[in-house]
Amino acid sequence: MLAHAGREVHFLLNSDYEFVRKNGLRVDSVRGDFHLPGDRMNLHRTAQSLPPCDVTIVGLKTTRNHLLAELLPYPAAEGGIVLCLQNGLHSESDSAVVVGNDRVLGGCCFLCSNKVGPGHIKHIDYGRIVMGEFTPAANAASGVTDRVTRIVEDMRASNIDANATGDLWAARWRKLMWNIPFNGLSVVLNASTRELIDMPATEDLSRTMMQEVYDAAAACGRTLPLDSINATLDHTRDMVPYDSSMRLDFLAGRVMELDAIFAAPIAAASSAGATMPTVEAIHQQLRFLDRKATDG
Repeated sequence: MLAHAGREVHFLLNSDYEFVRKNGLRVDSVRGDFHLPGDRMNLHRTAQSLPPCDVTIVGLKTTRNHLLAELLPYPAAEGGIVLCLQNGLHSESDSAVVVGNDRVLGGCCFLCSNKVGPGHIKHIDYGRIVMGEFTPAANAASGVTDRVTRIVEDMRASNIDANATGDLWAARWRKLMWNIPFNGLSVVLNASTRELIDMPATEDLSRTMMQEVYDAAAACGRTLPLDSINATLDHTRDMVPYDSSMRLDFLAGRVMELDAIFAAPIAAASSAGATMPTVEAIHQQLRFLDRKATDG
């Protein structure tokens, strides 16, 4: 959307480089379809060819964060900001190791979007991004800084529903209220979000897991809005039927983001004296399925 609005954007592509160079990038979106011609895009096959950028957006799955030490030094060479749009808790830490804590922002994406083919993205529903300053200490809040405000304004000018937060940790826990139950249960029960929310038993199970996340967040110093559980269930009920990213990874035989979405929150809760028994039970089942899938 930034490139579609005329901003200078450089794309680092993996397997789709040749396809996008020849055919461009197609986006089918609930908010309007568009196509970016490949010959008008700044495409890069390797990080080494990326120029220094004002903002580097990290959209990798956290399971690929071991690549950041190779990827970030080039676009962030002249002191640019790194914005981590990744799932889970502590996901910014790997980028901070490379460029320093003071140059990292984090963001949570509340959207339903999948890659459905080479150079082809399908945006099904929602589209909000909440971003803020990364603070290494989990009990710290930065407030909304000028640089966060500037990036949000640039994104909004490109019709992106971007929003600033002065407390990224609270935003992370809020996102986990959806990610933990609906990513986890979609794999364990082999079900879409609509199937999970339509059956009373699985809706109740989702609510139980959300309550454990809510309580863990409170133990870690982040009291979420009282209506956040009901609001999350209502949003899911209104959502277009959707396969979670974790379920798609599992079905494709890829490693799931269990460390960031499950292990890190469980460990944080434990350190704060809280327990997440239902979440932990689902986590152990996912570990079994993950190993079974990736071992072939």
